[in-house]
Amino acid sequence: MLSVDEVSVAFDGRGVLDGANLTVGNGEIVAVLGPSGCGKSTLLRVIAGLLRPDAGVVRWDGVDLAGLPVHRRHFGLMFQDNVLFPHRDVAANVSFGLRMAGWTKTDVQARVTELLTLVGLPGFDHRRVAELSGGEAQRVALARSLAPRPRLLLLDEPFGALDRDLHDRLVVEVGQLLRALHTTTVLVTHDRSEAEAMADRLVILGP
Repeated sequence: MLSVDEVSVAFDGRGVLDGANLTVGNGEIVAVLGPSGCGKSTLLRVIAGLLRPDAGVVRWDGVDLAGLPVHRRHFGLMFQDNVLFPHRDVAANVSFGLRMAGWTKTDVQARVTELLTLVGLPGFDHRRVAELSGGEAQRVALARSLAPRPRLLLLDEPFGALDRDLHDRLVVEVGQLLRALHTTTVLVTHDRSEAEAMADRLVILGP
């Protein structure tokens, strides 16, 4: 379970987060909803370990994560501009974290096949990134985030750059997939309809 307690962050003396609190149960999808500039992405970066808070504590299953680097938190990250490696094919993009973690070639191939099937892109292993549509690229980015079986998935406006029809379809499909996988997830968005479609629970973050 994720627990964020009284987290505060200021940039150049301006408070961005002031005593933020959040809990996310195992397997739960929680959407953090609020307008631009209210600190949603900052909160996500603190949880991920990309930003050290000025005050407060982030815990996983009761263990304080302070000082634990990003790669040791076992959290998956997916952003709106989650750029794929253009010089690598789809399989190489999805398997990047697995190879860095020392998975065997056989296990990597099996996991890539499994993930591409889950996100609706079976047989895309050797497809060039430049040949992908916007929706396909986001599916590959999702597969890459899920590949190492993260204990928490952090989504920061992951569908914001897509046209509305594709956006609405992916929101539903990804929400169903995350529930099927029982993936504990924090979604950051300013889109209430997106939050309501994907999340089990909404948390409003004010300006």
